[in-house]
Amino acid sequence: MSKRTWLIIACGGMIVTLVMGTRQSFGLFMRPIALELGLGRELLGLAFGLQNLVWGALSPFGGALSDRYGEARVSIAGAILFGLGLVVMGWAPSGGAVILAQFLVGLGLGGVGLSTVLGAVGRAATPEKRSMALGIVSAAGSVGQFLVVPGAQALMEQQGWQFALFVLAGMTFLVLPLSLGLGSARSAASRRAAQPIKAALSEAFASRSFALLTVGYFVCGFHVVFIAMHLPAYVADKGLAAWVGAAALAFVGLFNIVGTYTAGWLGGRYSKKNLLAFIYLARSAVFVVFLVAPTTEISVLVFAGAMGLLWLSTIPLTSGLVAHLFGPAWMSMLYGIVFFSHQIGSFLGSWLGGKIFDAFGSYDAMWWICVALGLVAAALNWPIVERPVARLQAAS
Repeated sequence: MSKRTWLIIACGGMIVTLVMGTRQSFGLFMRPIALELGLGRELLGLAFGLQNLVWGALSPFGGALSDRYGEARVSIAGAILFGLGLVVMGWAPSGGAVILAQFLVGLGLGGVGLSTVLGAVGRAATPEKRSMALGIVSAAGSVGQFLVVPGAQALMEQQGWQFALFVLAGMTFLVLPLSLGLGSARSAASRRAAQPIKAALSEAFASRSFALLTVGYFVCGFHVVFIAMHLPAYVADKGLAAWVGAAALAFVGLFNIVGTYTAGWLGGRYSKKNLLAFIYLARSAVFVVFLVAPTTEISVLVFAGAMGLLWLSTIPLTSGLVAHLFGPAWMSMLYGIVFFSHQIGSFLGSWLGGKIFDAFGSYDAMWWICVALGLVAAALNWPIVERPVARLQAAS
């Protein structure tokens, strides 16, 4: 890969490290915010779920803007909104303010989230190296999770949750200079000349494989956000110390570095859709083992490590499939559409987890829903036809 490609990978990876590492720490704040403000977990689950829904709804538009005007401008605007949301959340005196804060965070993620960064990296890398490059950048999110989550927990214990959020907001603004390395309006103009946006959308929506991939990605969002938002509270409810929940999220991030990079490497050599089906099946198996085993510090950390191997490993495979099927010209927009389904699942995973807990005083039903959805996602990904559209086949 060229020096320019490596620069885009490096800048994109550091952006994902900062942004996704910060976002993955939000689960730590649910219990202390609920206790201090006297809020139910359903309301907080709704607030964090709204963030995911807004993020997903804006991702296709943010991706289209990136494809048309360049990734740098969109990423900078998103980073500013993301940091502002964290500041508002730190000053939140009520549940309504928390909801407003998460709305702003969702707006920001629509610009500085994965769709923008993965689109830049997917276009810069050559087809044979694309899956691995996407895996490297996706793994960077887990580096951030491994580093940021323990740091946020330490800040919360020493200075309180508000102070921790202000520090995270300050870190977010480091994204601004990094965004300049992603792409320019000039390069975007040359890309979009290859295919009009209407033709790109019509081509994708006419594809059965695109529909299967999109619906299956819903389950990924449901799984990861339920765990990220509710696992620390679940662990505390079982009588374990607060550090266990934070360590579990950090373990997810640590093992996901290996899992995501490996998935990207394997995606360049084997069927991406078969690998996706295997990942969803494996998640269901891990959930079942976690449920039937006693809940101890060791079992929680083993579960976190196993889930880490399967956590964001879907990203390089899913985004790589989008580029493989339709080409890289409108990759940010098309992946944004697939990602919207992911975020609908994220919203339900966050909100439904809180609602089920408030209704039954337990997360047990939610865990079994996760098991069932993993089996459904595997069945959806299996029949995908991993072949480029006719336009690309004719061009080659």
